[in-house]
Amino acid sequence: MNIQGRFFSLRKKNTTLDREILAGLVTFMTMAYILFVNPMLLSKGGIPFESAVLATAFSAALTTILMGLVTDLPFALAAGMGYNAFFAYTVTTNLGIPWPVAIGCVFWEGLIFLGVMTLPCRETIFKSIPLSLKLAASVGIGIFIAFIGLSEANIIVASPGVKVALGNLHSPAVLLSIFGVLITGLLLAFRVKGALLWGILIITIVGVFVPGEGLAPVTRIPETLSDIFQIPSRSVFQGSFFQLDVLGALRWPYLPVIFTFLFFDVFDTVGSVAGLAAKLGILNQQGSFSQVNRVLTVDALGTVIGALCGTTTVTTYIESAAGVMEGGRTGLTAVVVGLCFALSVFLAPLAKVVPPTAVAPALVLVGLFMMEPIAKIDFADIGEGLPAFLTIIMMPLTYNIAHGLAAGIVSYAAINLLSGRWRRVSPLMYGLAVLFILYYSYARLM
Repeated sequence: MNIQGRFFSLRKKNTTLDREILAGLVTFMTMAYILFVNPMLLSKGGIPFESAVLATAFSAALTTILMGLVTDLPFALAAGMGYNAFFAYTVTTNLGIPWPVAIGCVFWEGLIFLGVMTLPCRETIFKSIPLSLKLAASVGIGIFIAFIGLSEANIIVASPGVKVALGNLHSPAVLLSIFGVLITGLLLAFRVKGALLWGILIITIVGVFVPGEGLAPVTRIPETLSDIFQIPSRSVFQGSFFQLDVLGALRWPYLPVIFTFLFFDVFDTVGSVAGLAAKLGILNQQGSFSQVNRVLTVDALGTVIGALCGTTTVTTYIESAAGVMEGGRTGLTAVVVGLCFALSVFLAPLAKVVPPTAVAPALVLVGLFMMEPIAKIDFADIGEGLPAFLTIIMMPLTYNIAHGLAAGIVSYAAINLLSGRWRRVSPLMYGLAVLFILYYSYARLM
């Protein structure tokens, strides 16, 4: 029996080898922007840029292939957006936590998630967090990521008195970033596959011919094929692979960091997986499907693998829906995506050519994508709306995802308790609210 028949039920799911390969290529195109965006953010947290590129590619390749083989579903994984921003701008920059310790926190988060998947009460835990806060967390992270993108492009800048102001619109770099947002938005409007990736590449190429500060590539442009197709050296691997500080992460001040990574990993994954399963038409009346435990287990294991490589939380990508729309039905689609990520390891020098100006528009548009859940939040109900609003607004304004999460959980428990609707709050939520209050009262503020 060949590998196709051994692992993938092509005939049973009424699909073909050609269709699965095409679906895998399409999914990779929609996700490939992470090869440029994630290293840029991780490098701001102290991880060597070249190592971050390899960590991004290797973790995505290993976990996506594993997902395809274990679940026989067309779901792809990679380092998730939001987690990398939290790592770069909150954990390492604002808190001053060394990046090996921060990656150690990601490792423990993955292990806890893996442990949660073995508990019989796992569904109860997932349901304990109100839907409004889950939706608000996604929106808040989206605005935070877009804020980072606008800042990286210098479209908005720090300014005395008003804190944030409009940047210099005469700057070629700023104008090119604005053009990047528009051209990428146009590609999305025409439903071009891999629009974010094409936008990054277009601005990178245009930037070579436009003089101005901020348009220079991270490194020199490769001149020959041998410059582009390079086998990574041992020193590059040693920059981030197996450099995490597991024991250093087990300190009381770092517990909120682990919890914040865990919170978003669990509920972001559940939301993405449910959405993809709906696209595939495999959800049952209870909103679940037969392989759900396998999918969530591989996703949790992916975070552990990512930490060992030296990147932040690896999660199931909603962009996998692009491959599903192209007809992908089996794990072969995921394996094709994983192989594409594996091959991209040898193109790492290209990632170093991309300037921040070219990546910034992608961050802005990722923020846009994450805004969609706001329409599902009931702001008319103050017990749901106010905590959701505080979650959303506190993340970008404090430049800290954890602050927004804490504000939402504490206010949700408090306002519903004091208004007599205490039964709508789960015991887990009350416990989390108390922990946040104690932490902010007695521990070093995040």
